[in-house]
Amino acid sequence: MSSKGCSSDEQFEGQAAVKEELNKKIKEQKVLVDELCNLKKNRKVYIQQRNSNIFFVGDRSQTLTSCKMGDWGQ
Repeated sequence: MSSKGCSSDEQFEGQAAVKEELNKKIKEQKVLVDELCNLKKNRKVYIQQRNSNIFFVGDRSQTLTSCKMGDWGQ
């Protein structure tokens, strides 16, 4: 078999891995939004700072809106 066949197989496997990772992130975001929607009004929400292990108290409704828009992982 030619090297083109191997390259095509490798591309297909790479695309499948990317698709699987995207599906995983979509599921994680859906769970996150559901969890935020089901929190009681008086519960605290902590938001992690980018590239850090530091968390700050955040506003629940603002966090929910941000998560629905997909801003949480960027």
